[in-house]
Amino acid sequence: MDFVVKSESLEKQRTGCIVVGVYEGGRLSPSAMALDTASGHAINAALSRGDLDGELGMTLLLPGIPNVAAERVLLVGLGPEDELVESSYHTALCAATRALSTTGAGEATLCINELPVNGRDAAWKIEQAVLAVTDTLYRFDKLKSAPPKQKRAVTTVVFHVADRPTVAAAGAVIDQAESIAAGITLARDLGNLPGNVCTPSYLADQARELGSVHGFEVTILDQAEIEKLGMNAILAVGKGSRQPPTLIVMAYHGGASDAQPVVLVGKGITFDTGGINVKSASEMDEMKFDMCGAASVFGALRAAALMKLPLNVVGIIPAAENMPDGNATRPGDVVTTMSGQTVEILDTDSEGRLVLADALTYAERYTPAVLVDVATLTGAVVTALGEIASGVFSNDDALVREVLAAGDRAWDRAWHLPLWHEYQDMFKSDIADFANVGPRGDCAITAACFLSRFTGRYPWVHLDIAGTASMTGEGKGATGRPVALLAHFLAGRSRQSPRS
Repeated sequence: MDFVVKSESLEKQRTGCIVVGVYEGGRLSPSAMALDTASGHAINAALSRGDLDGELGMTLLLPGIPNVAAERVLLVGLGPEDELVESSYHTALCAATRALSTTGAGEATLCINELPVNGRDAAWKIEQAVLAVTDTLYRFDKLKSAPPKQKRAVTTVVFHVADRPTVAAAGAVIDQAESIAAGITLARDLGNLPGNVCTPSYLADQARELGSVHGFEVTILDQAEIEKLGMNAILAVGKGSRQPPTLIVMAYHGGASDAQPVVLVGKGITFDTGGINVKSASEMDEMKFDMCGAASVFGALRAAALMKLPLNVVGIIPAAENMPDGNATRPGDVVTTMSGQTVEILDTDSEGRLVLADALTYAERYTPAVLVDVATLTGAVVTALGEIASGVFSNDDALVREVLAAGDRAWDRAWHLPLWHEYQDMFKSDIADFANVGPRGDCAITAACFLSRFTGRYPWVHLDIAGTASMTGEGKGATGRPVALLAHFLAGRSRQSPRS
């Protein structure tokens, strides 16, 4: 997919399709008005027949209208003019892209980016358009023997802008957006793979491949090396599987050689049965998405490399499969983590925090400037925030504000939840330093409190993405979140870190 910017008169553009907006009640957007005037009011004539009333997400295709060089004009409903906010902008873009994919047009010109959207600037609108188009056209059909036949795909999207200064500035915006889109696509591809393909060793192979493409330094620790380092929490999770656990480390060196890195840690449970505390059979197939935290770290590193950020970034992925065979960890077992702290494992289905505990301790050797861990950690965060926002917890309020701002800019939003000391009292154990769950149940906050016990030596943020990393039901699949948030966070950090 190629994205370009042009400012020439719309009616003169020779393209497969021009996409313009119509507000509720049939009010034309400025670009739609210009085409309507050039065509002798062909657009208003179509609207007067009741073919489209401007309802958000509805579309109407007008082929070959008079005095317009484009082969087609696609009208997309924008809803009420005073309610064109970020979410409705996305809805309109996705609806337009779906309609375009049925036309056979190889090139399309989008004019929706010209519209005012809740105070967002031109750069934001163009970046979000690139991501929305890429997201809508995404297909995961690699495992099908005969992928569904598609009409000729849109290969070029032109953003129409009114002034030349915007054209000059838009190139860098598109480059960044395409880099982020590439990272999101990688994360979605990894997340959508089934557990019999995407094993811990497969993730290790993908890290090596990514490293060879982008020049990362890649280190893979096998089970023997994990055991030697005393990462018994990771080993406890992987004991019930024939797939040995691995610890994957990818280091991107874009900053000064002596600059402290940003460390990203991603939960890589490639399939989660729950272990001995086995999950119910309903929708267990979706437990392949339990490595989406790891997938987002892959995607963020790819985006950072493509953007050539002047920043050092280390990605750490504890990868394991949580299975219930005769060697599996039993409820009540006690393990000594790499930090030296002992944990009584009361619930084997609370395994993500265990693998992260050892990874968070391992990360200390890199002396992180900051550390962000990303995990599909708790169902409770879905209850709290739904599928809209990721949960954020931290030991550093300034760092939280930085992450939230990155999420807002990326429109990959997150919400700050408390990490108060009182929640720490829930992990008491009679025979170990603490348990991995509390006696009165568990929630996203207590899970984050558990992780905080391994993060005392650096500023830390935890992202619980259980509600945002994948979609269920119709359209089931990995979303690639929060790659966009992480990419914007890293880009912001890079502006504080001079290149060597």
